Amino acid sequence: MKIHNLFMITILGWVLLFSASSDCFGGTDKLPGEYRTIDEPSIHEPGKVILLEFADFYCPHCHMFEQTVVSKLKKEFGNHLKVRFVGFPVIRGKLPTAFEMYEQARKMGKGQEMKRVLFRTIHHEKIQILDKRLRVFLIREVGLDVEKFEKGLASGQPYKALEEGKAWGERIGVTHTPTVVLNGNIRVDNLDVENLRTLIRGILKKEKAG
Repeated sequence: MKIHNLFMITILGWVLLFSASSDCFGGTDKLPGEYRTIDEPSIHEPGKVILLEFADFYCPHCHMFEQTVVSKLKKEFGNHLKVRFVGFPVIRGKLPTAFEMYEQARKMGKGQEMKRVLFRTIHHEKIQILDKRLRVFLIREVGLDVEKFEKGLASGQPYKALEEGKAWGERIGVTHTPTVVLNGNIRVDNLDVENLRTLIRGILKKEKAG
């Protein structure tokens, strides 16, 4: 009888422990909105939601997403939303120069500005060959030193960063652009602004509630 009671107490303890663990580690299951979790570590920062945007500068859908979705979310959430562009080329026959320029500008603290300029140059001005003469104007436009920028570009580090981003995307199954992941492990397939807004609010609200 005592052995039976000890066994039942042990089982009950495991059930309670599992329930507590579910509350701590499976909390994303309770978020509002459409999403799926992926087996990746969280990159959450206190008070912020990190939006990973796997995108191609030459992709018209990525350009539209930037204009119609990302801009609205940034305006609404401000410093509570951190958007990180991860270059993931899908359009065939394009040189990696745009992605390398973005990575070098990001390293120099002007990634968002360069991203905006590159999307405009490629999609509005219809210029897709970013040779050194054109780069000078774009580099100056975002407020960077041309000589330092070109030296960084020639170092091979921006290309390495691009390859690391591509490998990251391939590891989590990115097949098209834009693809969005929140906080490193919340994959969002429905990129409607309302769905993303709902998820971001839910994450911030859950963090605030403790």
